[in-house]
Amino acid sequence: MLDVREGYVGEIVGGQLRVHPRPGAPHAETTSDLGGLLAAPFRFGRGGPGGWVIVDEPRVSLVEDIRVPDLAGWRTERYTRPDEGPYRVVPDWICEVLSPRTAILDRTEKLPLYARAGVACVWLIDPVGCTLEVYRRQADGYLLALTARGNATLRITPFDAIELELGLFWGDRFDPNAPLDSEE
Repeated sequence: MLDVREGYVGEIVGGQLRVHPRPGAPHAETTSDLGGLLAAPFRFGRGGPGGWVIVDEPRVSLVEDIRVPDLAGWRTERYTRPDEGPYRVVPDWICEVLSPRTAILDRTEKLPLYARAGVACVWLIDPVGCTLEVYRRQADGYLLALTARGNATLRITPFDAIELELGLFWGDRFDPNAPLDSEE
């Protein structure tokens, strides 16, 4: 068993342990808020269809790696809770909340890995830029199915049975008057 210091997340990448610091407040708040928004309608069937198990930061075995996505979801008929070790069943949905330290790896390493492993849908959320990207798996990789910014209310695959208010993902961080790039 590999030990990872408190305050860090460890993943197995290409057979090697890779350790990185736990995310900051905007990342953690967005992940928590999204999990909370999805739990009632999709985990418990309150105000939605149910039928999902959604887990915060699960260790998931994908192809040759063990990764820790921010959130992962399985349709209940495919879900298997591991007795120990990582989840072995590939999630139906993964969400990565981007941070300055992880955005490049999430896009260039994790997204292609998730496609190879067969994850049907991936969300990339930028809690600082207040954006959402939704990717659907196709035979040759992912298709960018949706990009959204701000406070829109949308039906978003695979949770399109209900409307989700994007503004709830950002808390008080969204400024509709902020420039779209970092240069002012």
